[in-house]
Amino acid sequence: MKKITFIGAGSTVFAKNVLGDCMFVSALDDFEFALHDIDEERLRDSERMLTNLAQKYNSSIHITASLDRKTALKDAKYVINAIQVGGYEPSTVIDFEIPKKYGLRQTIGDTIGIGGLFRTLRTIPVMQGIADDMEKVCPEAWLLNYTNPMAALTGYMQRHSNIKTVGLCHSVQICTEHLFKALDMDHSEIGEKIAGINHMAWLLEVKKDGEDLYPEIKQRAKEKQTEKHDDMVRFELMDKFGFYVTESSEHNAEYHPYFIKRNYPELIDRLNIPLDEYPRRCVNQINEWGKMREEMVHDTQLTHERSLEYGSRIIEAMETNVPFKFGGNVSNEGGLISNLPTKACVEVPCVADRNGIIPGYIGDIPEQLAALNRTNINTQLLTIEAAVTLKKEHVYQAAMLDPHTSAELSMDDIISLCDDLMEAHGDWLPVYK
Repeated sequence: MKKITFIGAGSTVFAKNVLGDCMFVSALDDFEFALHDIDEERLRDSERMLTNLAQKYNSSIHITASLDRKTALKDAKYVINAIQVGGYEPSTVIDFEIPKKYGLRQTIGDTIGIGGLFRTLRTIPVMQGIADDMEKVCPEAWLLNYTNPMAALTGYMQRHSNIKTVGLCHSVQICTEHLFKALDMDHSEIGEKIAGINHMAWLLEVKKDGEDLYPEIKQRAKEKQTEKHDDMVRFELMDKFGFYVTESSEHNAEYHPYFIKRNYPELIDRLNIPLDEYPRRCVNQINEWGKMREEMVHDTQLTHERSLEYGSRIIEAMETNVPFKFGGNVSNEGGLISNLPTKACVEVPCVADRNGIIPGYIGDIPEQLAALNRTNINTQLLTIEAAVTLKKEHVYQAAMLDPHTSAELSMDDIISLCDDLMEAHGDWLPVYK
Protein backbone atom coordinates (compact mmCIF):
# COMPACT_ATOMS: atom_id res chain seq x y z
CA MET A 1 0.00 0.00 0.00
CA LYS A 2 1.36 3.42 -0.97
CA LYS A 3 1.54 5.99 1.79
CA ILE A 4 1.46 9.71 2.52
CA THR A 5 2.70 10.70 5.98
CA PHE A 6 1.63 13.97 7.59
CA ILE A 7 3.94 15.21 10.38
CA GLY A 8 2.32 17.81 12.60
CA ALA A 9 -1.13 16.35 11.95
CA GLY A 10 -2.43 17.98 15.14
CA SER A 11 -2.81 21.06 12.95
CA THR A 12 -6.32 19.84 12.16
CA VAL A 13 -7.39 22.63 9.83
CA PHE A 14 -4.28 22.34 7.69
CA ALA A 15 -4.43 18.53 7.67
CA LYS A 16 -8.01 18.85 6.42
CA ASN A 17 -6.94 21.16 3.61
CA VAL A 18 -4.00 19.13 2.33
CA LEU A 19 -5.14 15.54 2.98
CA GLY A 20 -8.76 16.42 2.28
CA ASP A 21 -7.58 17.64 -1.13
CA CYS A 22 -5.80 14.31 -1.68
CA MET A 23 -9.09 12.47 -1.26
CA PHE A 24 -10.26 13.97 -4.57
CA VAL A 25 -7.29 12.54 -6.49
CA SER A 26 -8.25 9.20 -8.05
CA ALA A 27 -4.57 8.30 -8.49
CA LEU A 28 -4.36 8.16 -4.67
CA ASP A 29 -7.12 5.59 -4.26
CA ASP A 30 -6.11 2.86 -1.76
CA PHE A 31 -3.34 5.05 -0.29
CA GLU A 32 -2.66 5.09 3.43
CA PHE A 33 -2.68 8.52 5.04
CA ALA A 34 -0.46 8.14 8.12
CA LEU A 35 -0.73 10.88 10.75
CA HIS A 36 1.86 11.82 13.35
CA ASP A 37 1.92 14.40 16.13
CA ILE A 38 3.39 14.64 19.62
CA ASP A 39 0.03 15.85 21.02
CA GLU A 40 -2.12 12.73 21.34
CA GLU A 41 -5.43 14.56 21.76
CA ARG A 42 -4.91 16.71 18.68
CA LEU A 43 -3.65 13.69 16.74
CA ARG A 44 -6.82 11.72 17.55
CA ASP A 45 -8.95 14.73 16.61
CA SER A 46 -7.37 14.84 13.17
CA GLU A 47 -7.63 11.07 12.78
CA ARG A 48 -11.35 11.19 13.51
CA MET A 49 -11.92 14.19 11.24
CA LEU A 50 -10.08 12.63 8.29
CA THR A 51 -11.78 9.27 8.83
CA ASN A 52 -15.14 11.03 8.55
CA LEU A 53 -14.02 12.78 5.36
CA ALA A 54 -12.68 9.56 3.85
CA GLN A 55 -15.98 7.78 4.50
CA LYS A 56 -17.74 10.64 2.74
CA TYR A 57 -15.42 11.23 -0.23
CA ASN A 58 -13.07 8.28 -0.77
CA SER A 59 -13.60 5.14 1.29
CA SER A 60 -10.61 3.43 -0.34
CA ILE A 61 -8.23 5.61 1.68
CA HIS A 62 -6.93 4.21 4.97
CA ILE A 63 -6.36 6.66 7.84
CA THR A 64 -3.82 5.66 10.51
CA ALA A 65 -2.27 7.61 13.36
CA SER A 66 0.85 7.09 15.47
CA LEU A 67 2.65 8.98 18.22
CA ASP A 68 5.83 7.28 17.00
CA ARG A 69 7.28 9.28 14.11
CA LYS A 70 9.33 6.48 12.61
CA THR A 71 6.29 4.17 12.54
CA ALA A 72 4.27 6.83 10.73
CA LEU A 73 7.10 7.40 8.24
CA LYS A 74 7.86 3.76 7.45
CA ASP A 75 7.62 3.10 3.68
CA ALA A 76 6.07 6.52 2.97
CA LYS A 77 6.24 7.77 -0.62
CA TYR A 78 5.42 11.36 0.31
CA VAL A 79 5.91 13.21 3.59
CA ILE A 80 4.13 16.47 4.42
CA ASN A 81 5.68 18.54 7.20
CA ALA A 82 3.62 21.13 9.13
CA ILE A 83 5.15 21.29 12.60
CA GLN A 84 5.55 24.19 15.02
CA VAL A 85 8.29 23.58 17.57
CA GLY A 86 7.62 25.21 20.91
CA GLY A 87 4.09 26.32 20.05
CA TYR A 88 2.51 29.59 21.09
CA GLU A 89 3.52 28.91 24.69
CA PRO A 90 6.27 29.04 25.59
CA SER A 91 8.19 29.78 22.42
CA THR A 92 6.19 32.39 20.49
CA VAL A 93 5.55 34.35 23.67
CA ILE A 94 9.31 34.33 24.39
CA ASP A 95 10.12 35.38 20.81
CA PHE A 96 7.93 38.48 21.18
CA GLU A 97 8.12 39.50 24.83
CA ILE A 98 11.89 39.46 25.40
CA PRO A 99 12.72 41.60 22.33
CA LYS A 100 10.08 44.09 23.52
CA LYS A 101 12.24 44.74 26.60
CA TYR A 102 14.90 46.00 24.21
CA GLY A 103 12.42 48.12 22.28
CA LEU A 104 12.36 45.69 19.35
CA ARG A 105 8.83 45.15 18.03
CA GLN A 106 7.58 42.52 15.56
CA THR A 107 4.43 41.63 13.65
CA ILE A 108 4.67 37.90 12.80
CA GLY A 109 8.13 36.67 13.79
CA ASP A 110 8.12 33.42 11.80
CA THR A 111 10.52 34.06 8.90
CA ILE A 112 13.50 36.21 9.76
CA GLY A 113 13.76 38.95 12.35
CA ILE A 114 14.79 37.89 15.82
CA GLY A 115 11.64 35.74 16.17
CA GLY A 116 12.21 33.94 12.88
CA LEU A 117 15.86 33.38 13.75
CA PHE A 118 15.06 31.61 17.02
CA ARG A 119 12.18 29.73 15.46
CA THR A 120 14.72 28.37 12.95
CA LEU A 121 17.20 27.41 15.68
CA ARG A 122 14.65 25.38 17.65
CA THR A 123 13.15 23.74 14.52
CA ILE A 124 16.28 22.61 12.67
CA PRO A 125 17.15 19.87 15.23
CA VAL A 126 13.64 18.44 14.76
CA MET A 127 14.02 18.66 10.96
CA GLN A 128 17.29 16.76 11.27
CA GLY A 129 15.49 14.11 13.32
CA ILE A 130 12.86 13.79 10.59
CA ALA A 131 15.62 13.48 7.98
CA ASP A 132 17.39 10.79 10.03
CA ASP A 133 14.16 8.79 10.37
CA MET A 134 13.34 9.17 6.68
CA GLU A 135 16.79 8.01 5.63
CA LYS A 136 16.20 4.85 7.66
CA VAL A 137 12.59 3.98 6.75
CA CYS A 138 11.63 5.91 3.56
CA PRO A 139 14.82 7.24 1.93
CA GLU A 140 13.23 7.77 -1.50
CA ALA A 141 10.26 9.77 -0.23
CA TRP A 142 9.66 13.38 -1.20
CA LEU A 143 9.38 15.83 1.70
CA LEU A 144 6.86 18.62 1.10
CA ASN A 145 7.77 21.20 3.71
CA TYR A 146 5.12 23.73 4.77
CA THR A 147 6.83 24.68 8.04
CA ASN A 148 8.20 28.19 8.58
CA PRO A 149 10.77 29.66 8.47
CA MET A 150 10.40 28.21 4.97
CA ALA A 151 13.61 29.31 3.25
CA ALA A 152 15.92 28.52 6.17
CA LEU A 153 14.40 25.13 7.02
CA THR A 154 14.02 23.97 3.42
CA GLY A 155 17.50 25.26 2.62
CA TYR A 156 18.91 23.36 5.58
CA MET A 157 17.30 20.11 4.42
CA GLN A 158 18.50 20.61 0.86
CA ARG A 159 22.10 21.25 1.92
CA HIS A 160 22.49 19.08 5.03
CA SER A 161 20.37 15.98 4.38
CA ASN A 162 19.87 13.44 1.60
CA ILE A 163 16.11 13.91 1.57
CA LYS A 164 14.44 15.22 -1.59
CA THR A 165 12.79 18.39 -0.28
CA VAL A 166 10.66 21.17 -1.71
CA GLY A 167 9.21 24.06 0.27
CA LEU A 168 5.60 25.10 -0.28
CA CYS A 169 3.74 28.28 0.65
CA HIS A 170 0.46 29.88 -0.44
CA SER A 171 1.82 33.38 -1.08
CA VAL A 172 2.62 32.82 -4.77
CA GLN A 173 -0.74 31.49 -5.93
CA ILE A 174 -2.76 34.24 -4.22
CA CYS A 175 -0.39 37.14 -4.96
CA THR A 176 -1.84 38.70 -8.13
CA GLU A 177 -5.43 37.77 -7.30
CA HIS A 178 -5.11 39.66 -4.00
CA LEU A 179 -3.47 42.64 -5.71
CA PHE A 180 -6.06 42.91 -8.48
CA LYS A 181 -8.96 42.57 -6.06
CA ALA A 182 -7.52 45.36 -3.90
CA LEU A 183 -7.22 47.62 -6.94
CA ASP A 184 -10.60 46.69 -8.51
CA MET A 185 -8.92 45.24 -11.60
CA ASP A 186 -9.96 42.23 -13.67
CA HIS A 187 -7.73 39.25 -12.77
CA SER A 188 -8.88 36.91 -15.54
CA GLU A 189 -6.52 35.65 -18.25
CA ILE A 190 -3.42 37.44 -17.01
CA GLY A 191 0.13 36.15 -17.42
CA GLU A 192 2.60 36.49 -14.56
CA LYS A 193 6.20 35.74 -13.68
CA ILE A 194 7.14 35.44 -9.99
CA ALA A 195 10.55 34.69 -8.46
CA GLY A 196 12.72 35.61 -5.47
CA ILE A 197 12.79 34.00 -2.02
CA ASN A 198 9.91 32.77 0.10
CA HIS A 199 7.80 35.62 1.53
CA MET A 200 9.88 38.00 -0.60
CA ALA A 201 9.35 36.81 -4.14
CA TRP A 202 8.55 39.46 -6.72
CA LEU A 203 5.86 39.90 -9.33
CA LEU A 204 8.43 40.44 -12.09
CA GLU A 205 5.95 40.55 -14.96
CA VAL A 206 2.18 40.88 -15.16
CA LYS A 207 0.53 41.13 -18.57
CA LYS A 208 -2.78 40.71 -20.35
CA ASP A 209 -2.89 40.14 -24.11
CA GLY A 210 0.78 41.17 -24.22
CA GLU A 211 0.17 44.51 -22.47
CA ASP A 212 2.23 45.37 -19.39
CA LEU A 213 -0.25 46.01 -16.55
CA TYR A 214 2.28 47.52 -14.14
CA PRO A 215 1.70 51.18 -15.15
CA GLU A 216 -2.01 50.87 -14.31
CA ILE A 217 -1.28 48.88 -11.13
CA LYS A 218 1.16 51.50 -9.86
CA GLN A 219 -1.18 54.39 -10.65
CA ARG A 220 -4.09 52.76 -8.82
CA ALA A 221 -1.87 51.78 -5.89
CA LYS A 222 -0.59 55.35 -5.51
CA GLU A 223 -4.16 56.66 -5.40
CA LYS A 224 -5.11 54.03 -2.83
CA GLN A 225 -2.26 55.05 -0.47
CA THR A 226 -4.24 58.16 0.52
CA GLU A 227 -6.53 55.95 2.64
CA LYS A 228 -5.64 53.30 5.23
CA HIS A 229 -5.76 49.68 4.09
CA ASP A 230 -4.07 46.36 4.86
CA ASP A 231 -1.50 46.43 2.05
CA MET A 232 0.24 49.74 2.61
CA VAL A 233 3.74 48.37 3.20
CA ARG A 234 3.69 46.36 -0.02
CA PHE A 235 2.45 49.35 -1.98
CA GLU A 236 5.19 51.46 -0.41
CA LEU A 237 7.82 48.89 -1.45
CA MET A 238 6.40 48.79 -4.98
CA ASP A 239 6.49 52.59 -5.17
CA LYS A 240 10.14 52.77 -4.05
CA PHE A 241 11.59 49.57 -5.59
CA GLY A 242 9.34 49.13 -8.61
CA PHE A 243 7.75 45.71 -8.04
CA TYR A 244 5.03 44.08 -5.94
CA VAL A 245 6.10 41.47 -3.37
CA THR A 246 4.24 38.19 -2.81
CA GLU A 247 3.82 38.09 0.97
CA SER A 248 1.56 40.32 3.06
CA SER A 249 2.32 43.77 4.41
CA GLU A 250 2.34 42.60 8.04
CA HIS A 251 5.10 40.13 7.11
CA ASN A 252 7.15 42.52 4.98
CA ALA A 253 6.99 45.26 7.60
CA GLU A 254 9.57 43.28 9.63
CA TYR A 255 11.74 42.04 6.74
CA HIS A 256 13.14 45.50 6.03
CA PRO A 257 14.75 48.29 8.09
CA TYR A 258 12.31 50.97 6.95
CA PHE A 259 8.98 50.45 8.67
CA ILE A 260 8.96 49.46 12.37
CA LYS A 261 11.10 52.16 13.98
CA ARG A 262 11.10 53.41 17.56
CA ASN A 263 12.15 56.89 16.50
CA TYR A 264 9.40 57.17 13.89
CA PRO A 265 6.27 55.83 15.60
CA GLU A 266 4.09 57.74 13.14
CA LEU A 267 5.15 55.19 10.46
CA ILE A 268 3.36 52.42 12.35
CA ASP A 269 0.12 54.36 12.23
CA ARG A 270 0.51 55.80 8.73
CA LEU A 271 1.29 52.41 7.15
CA ASN A 272 -1.25 50.54 9.30
CA ILE A 273 1.32 48.06 10.66
CA PRO A 274 -0.22 45.54 13.11
CA LEU A 275 2.41 45.01 15.82
CA ASP A 276 2.10 41.69 17.73
CA GLU A 277 -0.21 40.37 15.04
CA TYR A 278 0.90 36.74 15.26
CA PRO A 279 0.42 36.37 19.05
CA ARG A 280 -3.00 37.96 18.64
CA ARG A 281 -3.93 35.40 15.98
CA CYS A 282 -2.63 32.55 18.15
CA VAL A 283 -4.78 33.63 21.10
CA ASN A 284 -7.85 33.94 18.84
CA GLN A 285 -7.26 30.48 17.36
CA ILE A 286 -6.83 28.94 20.81
CA ASN A 287 -10.04 30.59 22.03
CA GLU A 288 -11.99 29.54 18.93
CA TRP A 289 -10.72 25.95 18.80
CA GLY A 290 -13.44 24.65 21.16
CA LYS A 291 -16.18 25.64 18.74
CA MET A 292 -14.15 24.65 15.67
CA ARG A 293 -13.34 21.27 17.21
CA GLU A 294 -17.03 20.48 17.59
CA GLU A 295 -17.65 21.39 13.96
CA MET A 296 -14.60 19.67 12.47
CA VAL A 297 -14.09 16.59 14.61
CA HIS A 298 -17.53 15.52 15.73
CA ASP A 299 -19.68 16.57 12.78
CA THR A 300 -19.98 13.52 10.52
CA GLN A 301 -21.52 15.77 7.86
CA LEU A 302 -18.32 17.82 7.56
CA THR A 303 -17.65 18.79 3.95
CA HIS A 304 -14.55 19.66 1.97
CA GLU A 305 -13.73 21.21 -1.40
CA ARG A 306 -10.33 20.99 -2.99
CA SER A 307 -8.28 24.00 -1.89
CA LEU A 308 -5.57 26.04 -3.63
CA GLU A 309 -2.80 24.26 -1.70
CA TYR A 310 -0.10 22.84 -3.96
CA GLY A 311 0.43 19.59 -2.03
CA SER A 312 -2.22 17.32 -3.56
CA ARG A 313 -1.53 18.59 -7.06
CA ILE A 314 2.20 17.93 -6.81
CA ILE A 315 1.57 14.40 -5.57
CA GLU A 316 -1.03 13.88 -8.30
CA ALA A 317 1.46 15.02 -10.96
CA MET A 318 4.12 12.65 -9.66
CA GLU A 319 1.64 9.74 -9.64
CA THR A 320 0.05 10.41 -13.05
CA ASN A 321 2.92 12.05 -14.95
CA VAL A 322 0.59 14.91 -15.90
CA PRO A 323 2.78 17.99 -15.28
CA PHE A 324 1.79 20.60 -12.69
CA LYS A 325 3.37 24.05 -12.56
CA PHE A 326 3.76 25.78 -9.19
CA GLY A 327 5.95 28.16 -7.21
CA GLY A 328 8.38 26.05 -5.20
CA ASN A 329 11.26 26.64 -2.80
CA VAL A 330 14.34 24.90 -4.14
CA SER A 331 18.13 25.14 -3.90
CA ASN A 332 19.79 27.87 -5.95
CA GLU A 333 22.76 25.54 -6.40
CA GLY A 334 22.50 25.72 -10.20
CA GLY A 335 22.18 29.51 -10.23
CA LEU A 336 18.46 29.56 -11.00
CA ILE A 337 18.41 33.21 -9.93
CA SER A 338 21.87 34.17 -11.06
CA ASN A 339 22.35 37.28 -8.92
CA LEU A 340 21.47 35.50 -5.65
CA PRO A 341 23.88 33.26 -3.65
CA THR A 342 24.09 29.63 -4.78
CA LYS A 343 23.60 28.43 -1.19
CA ALA A 344 20.26 30.25 -0.95
CA CYS A 345 16.86 28.59 -1.07
CA VAL A 346 14.91 30.42 -3.79
CA GLU A 347 11.25 30.51 -4.83
CA VAL A 348 10.86 29.97 -8.58
CA PRO A 349 8.38 28.42 -11.02
CA CYS A 350 8.70 24.62 -10.91
CA VAL A 351 7.11 21.68 -12.72
CA ALA A 352 6.23 18.40 -10.99
CA ASP A 353 5.83 15.13 -12.87
CA ARG A 354 6.95 11.51 -12.53
CA ASN A 355 10.59 12.61 -12.72
CA GLY A 356 10.20 14.69 -9.56
CA ILE A 357 10.43 18.48 -9.41
CA ILE A 358 12.13 20.47 -12.14
CA PRO A 359 12.82 24.11 -11.20
CA GLY A 360 12.80 26.87 -13.81
CA TYR A 361 15.78 29.06 -14.68
CA ILE A 362 15.16 32.78 -14.08
CA GLY A 363 18.53 34.45 -14.61
CA ASP A 364 19.10 37.87 -13.08
CA ILE A 365 16.23 39.63 -11.36
CA PRO A 366 16.31 43.45 -11.10
CA GLU A 367 19.33 44.34 -8.99
CA GLN A 368 17.39 46.29 -6.36
CA LEU A 369 15.16 43.23 -5.75
CA ALA A 370 18.15 40.89 -5.53
CA ALA A 371 19.71 43.30 -3.03
CA LEU A 372 16.61 43.20 -0.82
CA ASN A 373 16.54 39.39 -1.07
CA ARG A 374 20.21 39.15 -0.13
CA THR A 375 19.64 41.08 3.12
CA ASN A 376 17.29 38.27 4.21
CA ILE A 377 19.41 35.47 2.74
CA ASN A 378 22.40 36.69 4.81
CA THR A 379 20.53 36.03 8.05
CA GLN A 380 19.10 32.73 6.79
CA LEU A 381 22.54 31.37 5.87
CA LEU A 382 24.14 32.49 9.13
CA THR A 383 21.27 30.95 11.12
CA ILE A 384 21.81 27.63 9.33
CA GLU A 385 25.54 27.97 10.07
CA ALA A 386 24.72 28.50 13.75
CA ALA A 387 22.50 25.42 13.82
CA VAL A 388 25.19 23.27 12.17
CA THR A 389 28.18 24.50 14.19
CA LEU A 390 26.35 25.26 17.48
CA LYS A 391 28.52 28.36 17.83
CA LYS A 392 27.06 31.36 19.65
CA GLU A 393 29.04 33.73 17.48
CA HIS A 394 27.01 32.67 14.44
CA VAL A 395 23.76 33.25 16.34
CA TYR A 396 24.96 36.76 17.15
CA GLN A 397 26.12 37.35 13.57
CA ALA A 398 22.82 36.17 12.12
CA ALA A 399 20.97 38.62 14.37
CA MET A 400 23.40 41.45 13.62
CA LEU A 401 22.81 40.92 9.89
CA ASP A 402 19.04 40.93 10.24
CA PRO A 403 17.74 44.16 8.60
CA HIS A 404 15.13 45.10 11.21
CA THR A 405 17.12 44.05 14.31
CA SER A 406 20.29 45.81 13.19
CA ALA A 407 18.39 48.99 12.34
CA GLU A 408 17.03 49.24 15.88
CA LEU A 409 19.70 47.84 18.23
CA SER A 410 23.44 48.21 18.85
CA MET A 411 25.70 45.18 18.46
CA ASP A 412 26.10 44.88 22.23
CA ASP A 413 22.32 44.96 22.73
CA ILE A 414 21.84 42.34 19.99
CA ILE A 415 24.30 40.01 21.73
CA SER A 416 22.59 40.58 25.09
CA LEU A 417 19.16 39.95 23.51
CA CYS A 418 20.34 36.69 21.93
CA ASP A 419 21.75 35.54 25.27
CA ASP A 420 18.44 36.32 26.98
CA LEU A 421 16.51 34.44 24.31
CA MET A 422 18.79 31.40 24.52
CA GLU A 423 18.39 31.30 28.28
CA ALA A 424 14.59 31.72 28.12
CA HIS A 425 14.16 28.99 25.49
CA GLY A 426 16.17 26.57 27.62
CA ASP A 427 15.76 22.97 26.47
CA TRP A 428 13.89 24.02 23.33
CA LEU A 429 17.35 24.85 21.94
CA PRO A 430 20.56 22.85 21.77
CA VAL A 431 23.53 24.10 23.81
CA TYR A 432 25.53 26.73 21.92
CA LYS A 433 29.25 27.07 22.59
